[in-house]
Amino acid sequence: MNTRRELIRAAATIGIGGLVTPRVLSREPELRMVARIFFDSYNTLALRQALGYAGDDGFVASLPQLLHARVNADYDNIVWNTWFSAQSEENVVATPQGNHVVVTVHGGGIFGNPARIERALRADLSRHNVHGLTGQYAARITKAEGRDLLRGRLPDGTEFPVHDFEEFRQGVAALPRRYGIVLDYRTAKDSPTGHVPFEALRGDPVTICRAGGAEATADYLEKARLRNDTGKMRVWHRHNAIDPDEPQTRLLNLGGNRGGVGSEGHEGLSWGYGEDWGISASGPVDMGRYVAVAPRDPSTDVRHLDFEI
Repeated sequence: MNTRRELIRAAATIGIGGLVTPRVLSREPELRMVARIFFDSYNTLALRQALGYAGDDGFVASLPQLLHARVNADYDNIVWNTWFSAQSEENVVATPQGNHVVVTVHGGGIFGNPARIERALRADLSRHNVHGLTGQYAARITKAEGRDLLRGRLPDGTEFPVHDFEEFRQGVAALPRRYGIVLDYRTAKDSPTGHVPFEALRGDPVTICRAGGAEATADYLEKARLRNDTGKMRVWHRHNAIDPDEPQTRLLNLGGNRGGVGSEGHEGLSWGYGEDWGISASGPVDMGRYVAVAPRDPSTDVRHLDFEI
């Protein structure tokens, strides 16, 4: 079982160049970007700590950023060798015309706010409560929150660009850290779930939305396939087993394990480095492991000083 101290120590090797763009680094050349992993058995606490570390000038890594980091990292890097919670979510909502869609938000959506997670977890169990959990442990959202998402707006007023899936599939230049993709619910419902061949995932709409684009999907799948020379990767969603009339949200997670053991269905026993369950979505009821990135000034940080012995 990996300890919290070991994870913090290992975070120094996470390959920060895979999480930040050259533009971010060049804008403040006097600063050094530093990544740190925050783990807690209670998701909200892990996210709250990660956001506090990131501050206003940093960020908590989304799923596309985590996948990009893996593509640019060696397989022995910590980013491959454990699982992570992502600052990404999937929302099932209805359009003003009454059509059901899945809105994937990267970089912090409705549940990028720990207080909003707490509201869902601590709500009473009445079926009339719009802030609790569904029977399948997704987080309920209000119809108004769903409508705002389609307009690229969060409950706190934050705005972000939203792209139609077909536009997104073709490629969108210069995506910001926070953005959304709208996918037809029927298409998402028909997407494969379970242990799926890599070739089938390359063109899968749900995977493309989760990974941050068609090119990003292809890059990650190839790197993941070569890690252990496997033919399948597990992806999981519940779009084929829910009531889309009930607006709801699930958080995206990235599986990982030490050495690639368990890539095709192995049921590990550890909740640290146990099994590689690919890419999945879950309610906000589990533990969390987030990566926070923040600028640090080496001239004022004692961690970069040489100490005499």
